[in-house]
Amino acid sequence: MSRSPSFSVKSESAPTLNPDSFRRWAVAFCIARFDLEQGQLVESCYPPGCLAPEEELEIAYSSFPDSVSQHHNRSSIHDCVFFFRFRRRKVPESSSDGSSAKHMYGFVFNRQRHDERLKRGGDQRSVVILSNGPYSSVFRPLLQIMGPLYFDIGIKALEHIAAYVSLWPPPLPGSLMELPIGNAMLKVNLPPAHSLPSGGATSLDESVSSMAPFLPTNQSVPQGLFHDSDIFGIFRGLLLQLWCLWELLLVGEPILIIAPSPPQCCEAVASIVSLISPLLCSVDFRPYFTIHSPEFAQLNGLREGETFPPMVLGVTNLFFLKALRCIPHVVSVGSPAPNANRFTFASRSATDRVLARPEGFGLQQLSLRRFSPTNLLNAVKMRREGPLCLMTEHKEAIWSSYVPVTKPDTSILNRLVDAGMSPRVEESMSVVNNEILRRHFLELTTNFLAPFGPYFKATAPSEGTSPFVDPPPLTPFDGEEFIANLANRGPGKFLMKRMKSNWLGLYRRFLKGPNFLTWFRRRRAVAEQEQQRLWWQARLKADIHQFISKMPEIEIVDSFNAIERHLRSEFQVGVEDSAATSQKLKGDLLAIFSALPADMQQLLLMNPQTAALLDSPR
Repeated sequence: MSRSPSFSVKSESAPTLNPDSFRRWAVAFCIARFDLEQGQLVESCYPPGCLAPEEELEIAYSSFPDSVSQHHNRSSIHDCVFFFRFRRRKVPESSSDGSSAKHMYGFVFNRQRHDERLKRGGDQRSVVILSNGPYSSVFRPLLQIMGPLYFDIGIKALEHIAAYVSLWPPPLPGSLMELPIGNAMLKVNLPPAHSLPSGGATSLDESVSSMAPFLPTNQSVPQGLFHDSDIFGIFRGLLLQLWCLWELLLVGEPILIIAPSPPQCCEAVASIVSLISPLLCSVDFRPYFTIHSPEFAQLNGLREGETFPPMVLGVTNLFFLKALRCIPHVVSVGSPAPNANRFTFASRSATDRVLARPEGFGLQQLSLRRFSPTNLLNAVKMRREGPLCLMTEHKEAIWSSYVPVTKPDTSILNRLVDAGMSPRVEESMSVVNNEILRRHFLELTTNFLAPFGPYFKATAPSEGTSPFVDPPPLTPFDGEEFIANLANRGPGKFLMKRMKSNWLGLYRRFLKGPNFLTWFRRRRAVAEQEQQRLWWQARLKADIHQFISKMPEIEIVDSFNAIERHLRSEFQVGVEDSAATSQKLKGDLLAIFSALPADMQQLLLMNPQTAALLDSPR
């Protein structure tokens, strides 16, 4: 964010904190300090007492750039914004907003102040927003207000901002929201419900926009996490590798992202996660991962040949190159200094297009204008030395033996705009380029998921069919049968143009990976809810007398039992909308009861619950 919104504090008009409303958005606001005696520590937390001691420790370690990787800047003040994600040691019970998140996000405004008069020549502090939701589009601009304000007026800044946050309406996933902060206004898009971890029951709010595998009708609405990430900016030197990275995350391969600074590695991890929208990402991703994370000891203990868990780790400490040698895919992005080693982007002329890489050659792509024997020798050297060559000099590259199935779409690359060197123009063009890339990968993912569509198809009762019986089950899924059918009919024209002949192997890997089952079960639950809704609507519209005249006695009895079950279910729901439904079902139940023979009526009345239901007032 280039310019921070203005904000002023007026004590006489400051609102008071509503803790329950505040927790709908955030867990706490923290101040972390780098202490010369004790190291990193959480100095204060507001509201107090909401974090476990081990969580405070992990937050403190994750809120500062690694000293060994930080670019030495001798300016008096250096600010940066980044975020991290960690697993909660103890998962809290469902809160007032219905969520029980297993992971927590920390959004950081870090200030390094250089002053020769201080010990070690300066100090560091971080303002941290902790939240159960991945609301980067909200908290990154909020930090641009809260961070400088804290360094101006102190801890009161946290109290004032927390009070304003507690006035916000509840988060509406997939919506554009206007969130006031004093005299400023944040206009933000929240990620859709289908991209967020499920808090238990699946909401029908997901069904319309997320019944992917169908393209959304309004593509301007975000379809996944981190829709505000700068894909083009961070991967400008590796654009041809985006399709490989899309596949790696799709099938759940572990990836190590290394960058010179926390903001750059966070941007890279967020961008990779956003590539597979609208698919729910079930791979554990860590935008900024440090050696102090409790998971590091486990990962560092993996022996050669052992399987690395499906994770995307963003790091800045070069020690990870040696500690995590068993991770199969390493990506180096970013540049230590502004405008250093920037990728000269391909123009639309035929002579300047980006070269496609040879099979298995996973290094930085070079345009024709930059090709030289020296560059070729350097590329061969990088391949031979592997990621450890980053210990001496940072380069943008990818090391991987994975051979992608999907071919880079040169028509998309040729549409991207080379912004030149003007920062203002470059920022504007990045917005355009990000939109082009994001729409392409949304379409790519949606078409990849399209063959699963029949398994999410909800059906309404056909004409003449009683809606009072239970709806039929959805089409059962069998992986081997799915692969066999897909091999016969193909993946569709969109993918056939963009994938190699071994595309079926990508589907096999996807079925075995961590993303498939969670996504499939959740889409399945939404489809089942949708089918129940269609049959519920049909029951409200049905004329029971027309069905009774065409039913044999056994079907009348079955319909009575079904309506009784539906009626009890409506009583248990107990919401206002169910009152009319209950009245309709009660009338239908009495009509069917009246059509039964006397001996059958007596038999049903022997059940006290059924008798009470028939005698209860309508």
